[in-house]
Amino acid sequence: MAQVSLRNVYKTYGNNVTAVDNVSLGIENKEFLVLVGPSGCGKSTTLRMIAGLEEISQGKIWIGDRLVNDVPAKDRNIAMVFQNYALYPHMSVFENMAFGLKLRKYPKPEIIRRVNEAAEILGIKQYLERKPRELSGGERQRVALGRAIVRKPLVFLFDEPLSNLDAKRRVQMRTEIHKLRLRLQTTFIYVTHDQIEAMTLGDRIAVMKDGKILQCAEPMTIYDKPINKFVASFIGTPPINLMEGRIIKQERRYYFDEGKFKVRLVDEMVTVMAPYEGKPVTMGIRSEDIYDKLFVSQASPDNTIQAACEVIEPMGAEVYLHLNTGKHPFIARVGAHDRPEVNRDMDIVFDMNKVHFFDPETEITIV
Repeated sequence: MAQVSLRNVYKTYGNNVTAVDNVSLGIENKEFLVLVGPSGCGKSTTLRMIAGLEEISQGKIWIGDRLVNDVPAKDRNIAMVFQNYALYPHMSVFENMAFGLKLRKYPKPEIIRRVNEAAEILGIKQYLERKPRELSGGERQRVALGRAIVRKPLVFLFDEPLSNLDAKRRVQMRTEIHKLRLRLQTTFIYVTHDQIEAMTLGDRIAVMKDGKILQCAEPMTIYDKPINKFVASFIGTPPINLMEGRIIKQERRYYFDEGKFKVRLVDEMVTVMAPYEGKPVTMGIRSEDIYDKLFVSQASPDNTIQAACEVIEPMGAEVYLHLNTGKHPFIARVGAHDRPEVNRDMDIVFDMNKVHFFDPETEITIV
């Protein structure tokens, strides 16, 4: 079994700089967990502490039923794949993949069997005699994966392994890592700043900021029910649209008043939002929940606003409309057939069942 458990883990450097701040996290056997967040949030430091490459300032880390705080990295039965591949340039692909097994004095027939098996899985058998300089970035990353696979570790750790690849190869390697996970059936912990990687790969996502885990849940739970404004804005492409305004009450109905427009709250939100009457709040709405009124058969005036279309970005199967109320810019993601006139006002419909509201002081999600 390869559960990983972090209990009240801290990492503090000199001058009281806290890189990881009281992180507690449990990763189940065979789970794929993604640590995601901006640069400097503590995700790579957390991974390196699990690997044994960084000492823990406080707390406990368990791999399976073994406390590993004082266990050297080489004895933790983990394998780590780095951002920069970390291949030996003077060695062949075969030698790079076999190096760790040779250090552990595995018999030569077993080394050959494991290397060939991993190369077959990753489709790099034809490259075994080549040097790393003769390979593309994606091929080098496969070699780095192969070097990890041959060890047959309890846990695979990935530290932004795709960030050096171009967009096309990143998509290809995401697919390869997903297939690899299904085939190997072991525990994966994956660090990235790319929320698309997080959404597509993880069974669960842990969103980090300032050394803390803000929310850990399944990808669609993070997307649909973010715990605060940072999580809502970090996960999703394009980022969630955020607008400042106030909650007002008119004729027993509650509205979000942005200043240039107002939209009515759905009945299910009234109980939670009523205490905010007259107070400032932040409304968030995702780009796919905003529509051109021309393509909505029954649009209520209560959730229809006017906005200027400033830029149109064709994306192939869809179009991004860059809109502006005069107070807030925002983006609508619409069908490829929707091409309104630029620099003209247009009627826009908000799906008010899908909006989020955040407290402007705490930034915690209200609804």
